[in-house]
Amino acid sequence: MGEPTRTRRRRASARGVVMADVARLAGVSGQTVSRVLNDHPRVRPETRERVRAAMRELGYRPTASARTLASGRSRTLGVISFDAARFGPAATLAGINEAAQAAGYLVGTVALTAADQAAVMDAVDRLLGQGADGIIAIAPQRSVGQALVEADHGIPMVTLDKSFGARFPVVAGDSASGARRATEHLLRLGHRTVRHIAGPVGWIAAEARLDGWRVALEDAGAEVHEPLFGDWSADSGYDLGRRVADDPEVTAVFVSNDQMAVGVLRALHEAGRRVPEDVSVVGYDDIPEAAHLLPPLTTVRTDFTEIGRRCLTLMLDQLDHSPEPGVRVDVPTELVIRRSCGASPSP
Repeated sequence: MGEPTRTRRRRASARGVVMADVARLAGVSGQTVSRVLNDHPRVRPETRERVRAAMRELGYRPTASARTLASGRSRTLGVISFDAARFGPAATLAGINEAAQAAGYLVGTVALTAADQAAVMDAVDRLLGQGADGIIAIAPQRSVGQALVEADHGIPMVTLDKSFGARFPVVAGDSASGARRATEHLLRLGHRTVRHIAGPVGWIAAEARLDGWRVALEDAGAEVHEPLFGDWSADSGYDLGRRVADDPEVTAVFVSNDQMAVGVLRALHEAGRRVPEDVSVVGYDDIPEAAHLLPPLTTVRTDFTEIGRRCLTLMLDQLDHSPEPGVRVDVPTELVIRRSCGASPSP
């Protein structure tokens, strides 16, 4: 007769239940237990149930190390982020975490405080030291992207905003298209031209939005003024907004993100320039507060949560199928029209 269940449990628990105990009780090989742990399709349903019954009987709980041995993966992903307090990176990270949890992965995050090569390489080394199967880089600056290329350790990697030299798959919001639609909307309202408060130099999204704004003006034959460059903050938007407010020729402004647009709205209000009666303003990102500003802000909505999900999907696709590295996924944007835009006051 076989060994009684109580005896099996007692002997296994004395040293800790391992996969070999499950295999022995279920009458299968250790490889079959590994396949059941990782939901491998090539396991017969009756065998899968027998293995799971053995796990329940023995009280077996697979550890992370057991899953790693079974699959060759740690089921941990690394995320490198920069400027993580801003709305876009924070919402993207939330989307990655949500999708990773649903897929059974843990996420380890390193937040960069400097966008130089040493900081990026240190972040990659730390995540690899934690056994990350792959790395998702929220890399909004060109300098970060170049450092990622230099720090490439040959593991799967996904980046946001640009596939640097087509080395890595990339997921991005279509910033150029969104900026173009925002500028065209203002031109359709009768404004002769649109001024631009841009994000900082070297930021990929800022450059794409600047390009979209410029192309829209050039295609319409409108005058293209030199852009003003901010640092994404409401403070910089306020400072640059004061310069815009002092120019009576300005009737429309496209701002490269909503935080700076908040500062612009305040500067215009203090200068006695009414929005939208005197000056129309469009932002970018559609932060949660945008609909509650006075007036509610017209803006370009980017689904950052969806960008995070697409990053996770592309990473898992790399881990499972090794796709071509130059894959690019563009997430569409949407112009959300509110009350901060109106017809041009110019005759």
